[in-house]
Amino acid sequence: MADVGSTRRRLLVGIAGVGVAGAAGCLAGDEREGRDDAPADSIDLDGRECDACGMVIGEAYGVAGQLFYADGKPEDPPARFDSVVELVTYHEERRDRGWELREAFVADCSRVDYDLETREGERYVTTHAADDAFADATELRYVVDSGVRGAMGPAFVPFSDGDDAAAFADEHGGEVVGWDELPDAARSASR
Repeated sequence: MADVGSTRRRLLVGIAGVGVAGAAGCLAGDEREGRDDAPADSIDLDGRECDACGMVIGEAYGVAGQLFYADGKPEDPPARFDSVVELVTYHEERRDRGWELREAFVADCSRVDYDLETREGERYVTTHAADDAFADATELRYVVDSGVRGAMGPAFVPFSDGDDAAAFADEHGGEVVGWDELPDAARSASR
């Protein structure tokens, strides 16, 4: 029969080993959160300034967005925008500099209760800057060339539901495109 003291020592050593392993796992998890390859989550942009134009997001018209890059760029992530056109233009410039995109988020008009407001004869899409309004920008469909405007000119209006995008284009004009087609649309919009 085993000595009670020796069994107790083995049990205590075993418990200590599990505790050390658990702590190491927690520390590894904490380390991952700060790493550049950890998934990023969208943040609330209301009251923050747009990194392209300096306007206060949430006080301007247009679809808000945010970009996270590897290597801790920009210094205060994410890069924040009050316009998808500005987001795309910023991203293209950073990509040309070798920045690696980790995550891109834009407000999803299939998810939020957006509205179109008319001001001085122009239609503007309302903004949504709360963190729960955002979806993966690379997975959405965008209505471009609709004549609907945002904070800084033409608006690219994103939808996670392709039928919502098609209905918006049918009602307001424009063309439905994917993420990869946005750089060409942004160049056309800025002319």
